[in-house]
This record gives sequence, C-alpha cells and structure tokens, in this order.
Amino acid sequence: MMTTVFADADEADPLAAARTELADRIARLTLSDGMHDTAIAPLQLLRASSTTQCTPSIYDPAICVVAQGRKHALLDGERFVYDPLHYLVVSVTLPVVGQIIEASPDKPYLCLRLSVDPRDIGALMLETDPRAAAGAGIDRGLYSARTTAPLLDTVLRLMRLLDTPQDAPVLAPLAIREIYYRVLVGELGHRLRELATADSRADRIHRAIRVLRTRFQETLRVDELADAACMSASALHHHFKAVTAMSPLQYQKHLRLHEARRLMLSLGLEANAAAHRVGYESASQFSREYKRLFGAPPKQEIDRLRGNALAA
Repeated sequence: MMTTVFADADEADPLAAARTELADRIARLTLSDGMHDTAIAPLQLLRASSTTQCTPSIYDPAICVVAQGRKHALLDGERFVYDPLHYLVVSVTLPVVGQIIEASPDKPYLCLRLSVDPRDIGALMLETDPRAAAGAGIDRGLYSARTTAPLLDTVLRLMRLLDTPQDAPVLAPLAIREIYYRVLVGELGHRLRELATADSRADRIHRAIRVLRTRFQETLRVDELADAACMSASALHHHFKAVTAMSPLQYQKHLRLHEARRLMLSLGLEANAAAHRVGYESASQFSREYKRLFGAPPKQEIDRLRGNALAA
C-alpha cells in the first residue's frame, strides 16, 4: 500500500513573494532543461519543462528546495512529495524512484539542490542544543518537511550571491552553514543529527554504505559489511533496511545497475562490457535485472534515453 508523506497546504501562503523571487532566479540561470552547476560548488539548479515517467536513480545526500512545480520520490511504498511548500532531505546515498508530477513549458519545475556532507553537519552539531529536534530510533535516510520562512530566507540569500560572485567565496559558506542549521533544528532534523553522531546506528549504517559504494563491483559477504559497521549481521540487515528500504545485497545490485547504465549512456559501452565492468559474471542475469529495474532491456532503454536527449 502506497503511503504519501505530505502535509496539507495553507489556504494563504505568506511566503509567496519569496517563492516567486526564488523561481525567477532559478529560471534566469537555467535556460534549458536539466541539472546546472553554479559558481557555488555545492549548489546545483534543476529545470524541467514537462512531467516525467517514474525513473530509478541514485540520490546522494542533499537538501532539495523547490520553487515551482512538484516532484515525488518513491522508496519502498512511501511517496515523499516536495514542492514549493516542502523541501526534501536525503541523508544517505539511496536508490530512489523519482518522478516530476507538475511541470509545463510555461511553468517549469524549478528546484535547487544543495549537497550535504555529514561531517559539516557533525561540526555544526557541536554548537547547537543537543536536545533540539530529538528523535527516537532509526529512520529512513529520506524525508520531506515543511519549508519555513527562515529556511527560505537563507536559501534566497545564497541564490542572490550568484549575482555577486566577488562576495560568494566569503558569504556562501556562511549561508550554506545556516541552511544546514535550519534543517538540523527543523521538525525532522533528528534524522540528520542521528546520521552525523559518531557511532550511532545511522552512522554505522553509513559506514556500510561507504563500503558498498567503493567496492560495489566485488563479491561482498554480509559479515564484511557487519564488521565495517561494528554490528552483528542480523542487526546490520535490520537497521540497513530501516534506513534504505532494502537489504545490503539489494542495495549493491542497484549500485551496479546504475553504474552500468552510466557507462553505456556516457561512454558508449556495450551491455556485456558494462555488465562485466560492474561485477556481473552472467550477461543474461544482468539483462534480466536491468529490465526489472529500468523497465526495458539495456540496449532498448539506452536507445530510448539517447532519443529523448536528441529530441529535447
């Protein structure tokens, strides 16, 4: 059963003017669809002029703030909606199914993405009230929450610095730090706090994820991951699934398939070569699992993506 994590919108939007300015700034800097880097390294801008199909992808740790349009991320039956009223936080690298559900040429989907480093969150926690946003247990590495006035104000100040590049080296780190702070003390900030707390369960799962990300081509035993996380194999399996909605081996499979897709799309590798590069010994198994995740066999799906890129 699908669960939607989404709050009802207020009838009157007191932050409408700020959102309009944010949308105007993103639109001015993104003249074409796609992800755009900016002069402020952790900050990227996204524009999409049409809705999309459900697309599996890898979400790296980030804070996503939408100025216009709507998107959702699907993770194990939960739908996390982010739109002008709600921001999205990804606290660990996750294989997620994303879909833009509100966008048009006249009103494109406009979003900014700010990369998150757990080490920065950990350093900031030393200066915040340890009781702030306290939570219990271990949660998904993905959540959406209501965008507050202080958070939106700080995001706007960061965006305005793109107009004054001479100020950005000094002031951008301060604005980024404040954005982290606003999220950290927000309604679901305990999830970031748990991740950045040394030797917490979430931190241990993050260690296992780092091993999987750097060694996803290898045949790994659960015991190796458990040792890296300083957990028993059963505890690792339970808590890993709580954070990522999948087992460690399922997670590794997703990493392999996404990397193979990147190799075929970006480097032009044939399916068999890409499968071998990411650790598959059986080409037929690779093709079956690729089709199960992306909806079509490797060559057909890559040809479709290239066709869409040419048509755009």
